[in-house]
Order: sequence, then C-alpha cells, then structure tokens
Amino acid sequence: MNEFVIVTDSAADLSPELIEEMETVVIPLTYNIQGRDNPNYPDHREMDPHTFYELLRRGEPATTAAINVSAYTETLTPILEAGKDILLMVFSSGLSTTYQSALIAAEELREAFPQRVIRTVDTLCASLGQGLLVWHACRKRGEGLTLDEVCAWAEENKLHLCHWFTVDDLNHLKRGGRVSAATALLGTMLSIKPVLHVDDEGHLINMSKVRGRAAALSALVDQMENTAVEPAGQTVFISHGDAPDDARLVAEDVKARFGVGRVVINTIGPVIGAHSGPGTIALFFLGTNR
Repeated sequence: MNEFVIVTDSAADLSPELIEEMETVVIPLTYNIQGRDNPNYPDHREMDPHTFYELLRRGEPATTAAINVSAYTETLTPILEAGKDILLMVFSSGLSTTYQSALIAAEELREAFPQRVIRTVDTLCASLGQGLLVWHACRKRGEGLTLDEVCAWAEENKLHLCHWFTVDDLNHLKRGGRVSAATALLGTMLSIKPVLHVDDEGHLINMSKVRGRAAALSALVDQMENTAVEPAGQTVFISHGDAPDDARLVAEDVKARFGVGRVVINTIGPVIGAHSGPGTIALFFLGTNR
C-alpha cells in the first residue's frame, strides 16, 4: 500500500493544532482587504482574525480569490516527487472555482507523474464543515484504509456532513447576493436572524428566520437534534466569526442535549468571513441528510 497525503485548502478553517493532529496539508486561498492581497494561512500570520473582523465592522470591504493552478502544482509537486500519492479534498464548487483549478492541476500532474495516484473530492462543504469531512478522512487513513477507500468514503458521506449557521449582520449576505436589500434592512430593524445551511450542491441556502440572537443559536442545535446520527458518539465542530462566547454557548448546548464528548471550536477565517461577516456561528456534524 503506497503512502498518501490528504491535502485541503484554507476554506476548511482548520487550526494549526488540528492540521498537526490530522497530518494534512493546507493550501491558502487569498483575500483582499485595505487594497492588499493576503494568503489565508491557517496560522493567520498575515492578519489576526480579530483585526480582520474589526475592519469589517468598520465597513471595510473584503474580497476573496480562489486557488489557481500554479499554487496547486507548487504545493503538490514536492509530495509527488517524494513518492507519495495525493487525495485532494477541496472547497465546495458551489461557492468557489477552487475545485476547477484543482481538477486542471491534478490532470497536469498525472501527466508529469504517471506512476503516482491523484484523486480529487469536491467536498461540497465549507468552513469547519469541510474541515470535519477532512478530519474524518484522516481518521479513516489512520485506520488503515487505502487512498481509494478513503476517497470513496468521503464521496459517500459528504452529503451527510451537515452545515447549520446563523449570521449577526444581514448586510454581508446582502453584498454576496444571498438576501435582498429589503430583507437585510427589515431584518436588521426587527432583529431577525436567518438560519442557513449548505445544500447538496454546496450552495448557501436560507432555511428559516427567527427573532433574536439567542433563538438563532438554539435553532442550530435544534437542527442537530432533527438529523444527527448517534450524536453522543460524534466529534462536532463549531466555527465563529470573532464571537467565541456565542460559540461556547452552542458547544455547551450540544454537550447538554446530546452528551457529545468532543466539540472543536475555531475561528472562521477571512476567506469565509468576508462573505458571512462578524458574529457568524456555524455548527457541523454528521446527519441522515443535510
């Protein structure tokens, strides 16, 4: 059995500690704020997340850019040269062109390294939902599954990776075209909070609305109650847009309701945060369906 490396990207919002635990490789996407392009490294060496979110709160616009083909080849070539195969688990094609770049790079590298195996998975996931799918894949590798077996597992289970989240400021979703200007204005006036998820095509979908922040946070855990498979035995991931206290409240609710043993919390990085905004809270787990 040939050794293989699992590679993902920084849209997965994995912390350096998790990356080390998982023995995975992360390629950064890029974001632009204050007129400067920054690679979104998992350790946030380019800009502290709190600073980034404070800029968003002051109205500073931020944009993002996908990983290009050359960035993939630069990262993957040394792995292939070392005689290792690769499983690429990529940010949702429903939200970015990163996966298209991954396909092109993989095809080019297969021609350059015909003796190596490169598999690609469109995770149809984002943030720590993508991160949780990659975490499970790394666990499967650790159990001794082959590259093709881990790839098959990821393909079979990615639509069971549930993403439920809420945002604190509808104007960021308005700028991204997720809600109308009228909805954003009315929701802000009435403290209406959307409850959203990522669907089977990897798109953000507005599922419901509730009044107030506390109700929105509780609604995320309600969704877990509706669909989670054996939640007490799961590892659950939560990501937040510079709102650690609210993330901890959701974690406490998850533990209290389901007896979940491990809940991992991390910040939503600038690539996702540029579109979801400060105060976003997202809950990720395995369920019967998304």
